[in-house]
Amino acid sequence: MEIGIVGLPNVGKSTIFNALTAGAAAAANYPFTTIEPNVGVVNVPDARLDRLAELFKPHKTTPASCRFVDIAGLIKGAASGEGLGNAFLANIREVDAILHMVRLFQDEDVVHALGRVDPARDVDVIDTELMLADLESLTTQTDKLAGRARTGDKASQETLAALTTLRKGLESGVPARETGLAPDEIKKFFLLTSKPVLYVGNTDEHPDQAVIDTFRTLAAARGAESVVLCGKLESDLAELSGRDRALFMADLGMTHSGLEQVIVAAYRTLGFCSYFTGGPKEVRAWTIPVGTKAPRAAGVIHSDFEKGFIKADVYRFDDLDRHLSEQALREQGIIRSEGKDYVMRDGDVCHFKFNV
Repeated sequence: MEIGIVGLPNVGKSTIFNALTAGAAAAANYPFTTIEPNVGVVNVPDARLDRLAELFKPHKTTPASCRFVDIAGLIKGAASGEGLGNAFLANIREVDAILHMVRLFQDEDVVHALGRVDPARDVDVIDTELMLADLESLTTQTDKLAGRARTGDKASQETLAALTTLRKGLESGVPARETGLAPDEIKKFFLLTSKPVLYVGNTDEHPDQAVIDTFRTLAAARGAESVVLCGKLESDLAELSGRDRALFMADLGMTHSGLEQVIVAAYRTLGFCSYFTGGPKEVRAWTIPVGTKAPRAAGVIHSDFEKGFIKADVYRFDDLDRHLSEQALREQGIIRSEGKDYVMRDGDVCHFKFNV
């Protein structure tokens, strides 16, 4: 899964990307510091995985992960090619979800692309450019289908009806993901506004609560999750590890860093969950879409597991955490055998049986 970090220039995208990935993306006080997108893989923090490692004592522990992409800043007019608009939009088409970074901090030494801090305006600028780009794409796709639809081709007529619904929504300011069409139906049109969005507000060490409240309200109005963090603080924290990191967080009264909140929220935004496998060799978290059935979940490990699926022996992480061993779970009949129709749940621990 891949999440693109987008926003206006100088909102702190590269700073947050570096803190997330311990990378070295350029961060400077001028627009378009990022030209080519930077990509980094980030582990998904999960206390359950740490606990499973304590219980199984494996040789290896492998967390779930996601890829973050630091994409060039966008300015008004990007859909018409302004700034790095064309490159920006092309890069967004490649990701699975959007992390929309919004500037909440005041700093006269860091140029604001639009003059002053105004989260509602800044979000609207990005949203408008994505919608304009989608409208252009829909026009092109409609023109290609119109001829076949007039000949009575039923499939073309159905697709054209969906395109019309999407176009009317966008013209009214409604992103593709909110037009009521099924996600699978929208997906084939490769629209920017079909992608799920997580809003992240970048503030300073002395945040303006009124600005934060405005930001959270606009994210909620769009049906999206939001996280507020201080980019500078997160950068400092990312440079620490072990006891130093724990002490620094304790001094600040933090139980989870802002970046950890971002990663977990991004995971939820994508509609993913985790199941686990465990044994003396490895404890591992596996990423699956919510609603995945057992055979497909097994196929994430290896395609042969899905092809030859027989059953899955399943129990809940909470049960193992309480009873401390699989042997105890067997003695109490807590481990279940599930078949092909079983829908996996977040926190399941599985042993798959297969035959090929």
